[in-house]
Amino acid sequence: MTTSRAGSAPVEPNQPAAQQMWEEYIGVHPEHRHEQPPSESFGDSAALADELLELVIHGPKRATAGAVADYRHEQQPLPRIGGHWIVHDGSGVPRAVLQSVELRLGPLSSVDASFAWDEGEGDRTREDWVGTHRRYFQRTLPKIGVEYDDEVEVVFERFRLVWPAEYADA
Repeated sequence: MTTSRAGSAPVEPNQPAAQQMWEEYIGVHPEHRHEQPPSESFGDSAALADELLELVIHGPKRATAGAVADYRHEQQPLPRIGGHWIVHDGSGVPRAVLQSVELRLGPLSSVDASFAWDEGEGDRTREDWVGTHRRYFQRTLPKIGVEYDDEVEVVFERFRLVWPAEYADA
């Protein structure tokens, strides 16, 4: 749930494939068997979903930010530390399992330089991060009936890439 360009929406997640990926993961990590993680993609377009997923798999992205209003609109619980989620590309194919390691709620304006750097997007500065996310939320929040302002409540989430094993963080 983040950043900048409009376009065709990501395809709905392929749930049977996500379930298979999860079963492969818990085959190696049975301690997480009790969980059924959500499946989703980043952003609001297929191209953005692909771009941000590539930053996770092959790059520096280890954080994301989403509006609390989006979780409420989708009737989804907020992430929890230690919880997992399956990330799909723009065509709905599951590509990675992530685990939340740090969460903070706060207004968009409360982002710090360290979080902007960890999100791994753009030039990784706080200024770029605020501008990009402001534009994103100005575009997406009205679609769910929420008026944007710079104090919009955001979930700031840091995560680890835990599956597939060849890409997993140490």
